Amino acid sequence: MRVLEVVRAGPLTTVQDEGRRGVAQLGVPRAGALDGPAYRMANLLAGNAAGAAVLETTLGGVAVRVSSPVGAAVAGAPAPVTVDGRPVPWGAPVLVPAGAVLEVGAATHGVRSYVAFTGGVAVPPVLGSRSADLLSGLGPPPLADGDRLPLGDAPGTPVRPPVVPLAAPPAELVLRLEPGPRADWFPPDALAVLARTGYRVAAQSNRVGLRTDGPPLARARGGELPSEGMVLGAVQVPPDGRPVVFLADHPTTGGYPVLGVVPEADLSAAAQAVPGTPVRFVPVHTGRGPRR
Repeated sequence: MRVLEVVRAGPLTTVQDEGRRGVAQLGVPRAGALDGPAYRMANLLAGNAAGAAVLETTLGGVAVRVSSPVGAAVAGAPAPVTVDGRPVPWGAPVLVPAGAVLEVGAATHGVRSYVAFTGGVAVPPVLGSRSADLLSGLGPPPLADGDRLPLGDAPGTPVRPPVVPLAAPPAELVLRLEPGPRADWFPPDALAVLARTGYRVAAQSNRVGLRTDGPPLARARGGELPSEGMVLGAVQVPPDGRPVVFLADHPTTGGYPVLGVVPEADLSAAAQAVPGTPVRFVPVHTGRGPRR
């Protein structure tokens, strides 16, 4: 069996794929790669079929030793990449010889890098996904030094991927905001106030949600709601008044009012926004009215 041995796990490295779809009614979050375009590019560069599991690193990279020759690729947050200490390209396919150590260093820009291996990381799936879910604990735990992870069978025909540019990690995180189901819990000008208020990405952000630092947003009503369903991209406003944007490991229910919802297409940039990055919300009006 082809395996990876974890030499250096890094601050937080998890196995991720496209996530668990269609199980929210069971109280199970979606999970999956936070930066979807970077995840898909890493798999494409490695010659994998869509949906293969990869390693998602956080800020500090990872190092693994391979038991047999394997193709690999790194996308997402730019970082130095070496094989047995020799520099190899980031964002391009590389061949890692048997017994060699592939190391992804600390991100030079952005937050999360994606490390794909030919055949994919073949940990057992749970509810149709190999993704680690940090909120519910489903899937494999975050990597630790000494862990051994199986790899799947390599595809029979090598793939020559096209060169497709990815967006750079944001210097300013711009998030479109559709009206949410609880806009009536805030003053009528709340979206306009949110749009002109300066927020920054808080250091407490994680795979559950992007937290913000900045002036508290006022409410028009007191108290709290009974728990209700939550969706990816929901912008909750907790009692401290600082918006939280729900990401892949978000809870499926919550009791804080949702002022708006960020479209999924904007969330890959949120995955790469380092703490301190300015955040700008841009209200959009879809004509559908507030989400319910």
